[in-house]
Amino acid sequence: MSFPPEERALPNPPPATSTTPVANGPSNGKTSQAATKGGLVPTNNVTTKDGITVRTRIEPSLAVEDVIRQLCISLKLKDPPVMYALRDESDELVTNDNLRKKIKSKMNLKLVNAPAIEAAEIVEKLSSRDQTKDAKVGLALMSLRKLIREEPFANEFLQRDGLHELIDVINTSYGNTLAYALTAMQNLMELDYGWANLDNNFILKVVQILSSEQSLINVCRPATAILKKLVEADPGAASGNLNNPGSSRGPPSPPPGSVYRYGFDVVFEQMRKERRLLETVVSRLGSADTTMALYSMMLINSLMAHASDPRWDEFIAEIERLNVRKAVIRLMSSHTIEDLTSCILDFQANMVRVTFRKKTTLVEPDFEPLHSSALQLIWEKSRLNEEREDANTFIKWRQIGFDSEDIGIEFREVGVLGLDCLKYFVEKDPDYWAKVVQEQLSRPEERRCPIAKASNEVTDLLSEHWAIYAPGYSTSTTFQPFFLNFPKVHSLALHFFLRMWNESASSTGDFPRLVALTRSQVKVALKRENIRPWHEVEQEFLECEYRLVRDRQMKELEMEDDIMSKVPIRNLRAKLYKESFEFVRQQRIHCLLDGAWFMNGIPIASGVSRETMRRPTRPFRFLRLDAGLKYLHFVDSAVKFPVRKGLEDLPERIEIAMISEVATGTSAPFPHIRSEMQVDLPVGPGAPMASALSFSLLSTTSGGSLADQIASDQAQWADWTDGLNMLRRDGGHVASQETELFVQALTEIGLKIKLLDLSGEKVEIPSGLVAGPPPMNSDFFFSDLSYDPTAQ
Repeated sequence: MSFPPEERALPNPPPATSTTPVANGPSNGKTSQAATKGGLVPTNNVTTKDGITVRTRIEPSLAVEDVIRQLCISLKLKDPPVMYALRDESDELVTNDNLRKKIKSKMNLKLVNAPAIEAAEIVEKLSSRDQTKDAKVGLALMSLRKLIREEPFANEFLQRDGLHELIDVINTSYGNTLAYALTAMQNLMELDYGWANLDNNFILKVVQILSSEQSLINVCRPATAILKKLVEADPGAASGNLNNPGSSRGPPSPPPGSVYRYGFDVVFEQMRKERRLLETVVSRLGSADTTMALYSMMLINSLMAHASDPRWDEFIAEIERLNVRKAVIRLMSSHTIEDLTSCILDFQANMVRVTFRKKTTLVEPDFEPLHSSALQLIWEKSRLNEEREDANTFIKWRQIGFDSEDIGIEFREVGVLGLDCLKYFVEKDPDYWAKVVQEQLSRPEERRCPIAKASNEVTDLLSEHWAIYAPGYSTSTTFQPFFLNFPKVHSLALHFFLRMWNESASSTGDFPRLVALTRSQVKVALKRENIRPWHEVEQEFLECEYRLVRDRQMKELEMEDDIMSKVPIRNLRAKLYKESFEFVRQQRIHCLLDGAWFMNGIPIASGVSRETMRRPTRPFRFLRLDAGLKYLHFVDSAVKFPVRKGLEDLPERIEIAMISEVATGTSAPFPHIRSEMQVDLPVGPGAPMASALSFSLLSTTSGGSLADQIASDQAQWADWTDGLNMLRRDGGHVASQETELFVQALTEIGLKIKLLDLSGEKVEIPSGLVAGPPPMNSDFFFSDLSYDPTAQ
């Protein structure tokens, strides 16, 4: 092995058509000429562990094991072939799946230790006694964090109980050593096996690391990613349950060895032992390190998306106590906005879910202590006393503006959301609340403003404005800082309602007119929400004159039928909105199933790590989603070609579960390529400019890019970015205005079609429906209304 390759003999080469040999060994100049004349051109250079580089011809049709065996024979290596493996210059392991690609691109290869040897060496180093001071442990961990992503290595590492040794390092180390160990664990968790035995002690250790303000940023990043992965490893999220959740009340039992055995409840139980965890994570949203802020935002989103029913109230209450909304609003105007846009939109979508759940949660003071205490606070701040209407009836809640004494019925349409908003209004200025309530009571009954009822109406108006129709149906493509300030906007709008009532000298019969007036003002005050400053919103609600508002509303009524503002129509619109969203979702996913050609992009965003900042070797890529909606299969090519149906032409794939974010405007076009895609290529010197039609699929673990593509047109860009977002396990968000407008257009068209039947028959639509009294007993049945064609 020590002599140079020129002095070594090469066996006579076989005919060019032969497929038997894999490696013909080292070659001298004469042999190379003979091989060239015979048509056998060396395909790759292979470098041994001793640093000797030889030119070889590798037959693509054979297995990697055969390649290595014949290399060992030709190079006369003493060790058996099972102790060796092939890697390319970037240290990627050569496998049967990528061997043909390596040969075709003539990559330089290296003959190195097999994964089994590397795993054994690393496990031995990790098990050394003095781990914290042994430099070998640090070097071993640096290698481990890269190699652990490879399944052959991971299997060998796990078989040698390497996971136990890695956990021991995490429990006993600190500083950079801990960062390397956590990163290795993070990368191991990219696999869907091998970490099913992580116990509560390990989860608590990760929680403690994140809770400590002294933890380094490079330690917190992987720790945050690990906790996020554990939250998402819920039994209900296992393969087969993603799109077909079971109907049973409890979560499904994970199969033996499955990593889907953790989830929100398991993680939150450990989080409760470290109360500072959420507070510390929220504080990191303001970190100067963009990646740290990104990971913290992703963890919060994951927790919100997977919060279980038993812990939902407790967790959301903690989120509200820490004022996460305010921290996210600050992020909206920060300089790191490009890197955090997708996460912020995900947070908005999660807040839509939270708001909808509150709106549909009944107020039950007899069963819920929090509801009872909120109502008690509202009553105490009113500074009123209960009055007796007759011997059996007290007047309490009617004094502050409700229609009855039944609180459950009064909050039926707005639920806990309405109660929270009224409580916020009262707590913000208790003196003003008491003054307004007592002032109304001093007026004649017909002149009193039902302030509590008005509060619920304002809550309903704002829910309608922000399309709080159902969880998972958010189509906003822009930031909504005012929505995140829902209680504050409610307070302003309620002030506006009261002021309009007084300035117009309204009476009880004018209540619907004031509601319509407030709806008009909400639309005006909250327009262009993503760019409008807050002080203008305050000015619109607090300083506008009644006459101007009324004149504008009259003009709006001339252009808009009053029928559209009635409650049944608003409920119908909400139903059609959900149907339209689901229709568009299926259409977008169908586009992904069909597949499409894209131009490969070059990532230029600062948020992309150097490890993943790579130039694609070929300009075009065909992407197609598999029928199981689990993998995105693709092939790179120098030219476009007809791709057959199925996945035979698409050898590589990306797991959908690994996509944490679909970032847009992140890549520049592939250089020197012009095609029918009509993308704008950079002209002249300087850094390339990002294409408006580009998007990147970012990894759940490293945050690096899994794919960087440029669509052929705006329609394709909208189909794929929104389709991929809608496919994500945590729900994602809509990124394009095309999809947003499409859903709205379908909703309005459907609404008008439904109304044609009513308007054609001149049916009067009531402003509201009052449910009749319940049956006195159960002695009844539902008649069969099915049509019988034989009946006369």
